[in-house]
Amino acid sequence: MKNISICTIFVLIATNALGQKKLIERYLSNKTDSSRRASFMPVPILRYSQEIGFEFGAGLLYSTYLDRKDLSNRSSNFSGLVSVSTKGQYNVSLKSDIWSKQNKYHYISEVRFKRMPFDFYGIGNETQDANKDRLVQSSVKVVIEAEKKVSPNMYTGLSIGFENYHFNDQEIGGIFTNDQSILHKTGGSVFYAGISQTYDTRNSNNYTTKGLMAKLSLQYAPDFWGGENFTGALIKANVRNFWSLSPKLVLGVNGLFHSIQGKTPPFYLLPQMGNDEMMRGYYTGRYRDRNLLAAQAELRYRYNNRFGAAVFGGGGQVFENGGFAIKNFKPSYGAGGRYFFDPEKGLSVRLDYGIGEKRANEKRQTGFYISLAEAF
Repeated sequence: MKNISICTIFVLIATNALGQKKLIERYLSNKTDSSRRASFMPVPILRYSQEIGFEFGAGLLYSTYLDRKDLSNRSSNFSGLVSVSTKGQYNVSLKSDIWSKQNKYHYISEVRFKRMPFDFYGIGNETQDANKDRLVQSSVKVVIEAEKKVSPNMYTGLSIGFENYHFNDQEIGGIFTNDQSILHKTGGSVFYAGISQTYDTRNSNNYTTKGLMAKLSLQYAPDFWGGENFTGALIKANVRNFWSLSPKLVLGVNGLFHSIQGKTPPFYLLPQMGNDEMMRGYYTGRYRDRNLLAAQAELRYRYNNRFGAAVFGGGGQVFENGGFAIKNFKPSYGAGGRYFFDPEKGLSVRLDYGIGEKRANEKRQTGFYISLAEAF
């Protein structure tokens, strides 16, 4: 009996050691999985941004190739999460990014339910921190997009979307109450449909080391609900280009333009500057207006298959129609680290610290971000 017990202990120790070795190999090994098999990861959600604080929850990430034998086939990614944050946000989100065989079709979808308290500063490129007003936003968003390859590297797409918003003002008597230029203060609904054109030569849709992606989309929101609900056009342009400077060093540049055109654009649909992807360091929505123009460059260093780092810099501004001026660009720069939890597909966790402008009588604007995937 004693010998059996000792053997059992050795078996348990060996099993535990083997399990730890597999765990280390899975999450820390520098090796990549050349089999291109699907990966399924139930992951705890731990993210941070200045808008929502620390976000906790549970998520599922499934990544696969629809054609494992075709090395040019891009990975299809599916994700879902349920989370809460230290600043009172509740979020349920389902997303998919699907590439068919031969990358002939590309499908994107998102379904999101969110309740989010946030600071509202007004409209324009020169809002003041002293005017911030606390609002609570409840929203529903459903977006579906399908693109088809019409020629080498060229995709034509169709999209439809529905968004609904409701707002509560937590500080009656502030700028949100008193500024009469702010439209649709209680919220509203918008349905839109549109077309897009994309040119894409990237070698990867997750961690790109070379290639160009340029996309232009035009969406129109018809008068479905009447009243104060928005009727007009939404225009988006996004360009990304990447150069491999060495086996470990990549330079990427990214520029975007967002615009909303119509007689009575609601404040919640106005393009907003600042998030964990573009103009890092700025509170999302600190500056918002009819148009947003921004650009950035990022130098990425991948030390090995698991770890990397990046430095970035750029500028941007929001402006009313006819109000663009070179002098109004605001700076954004910073650095961060990368951990690749699926090295073969280039899927990563990103930690960035962004720095923005220093306005008179205000602290310098900064932001710290923990996010999934590259900024662009």
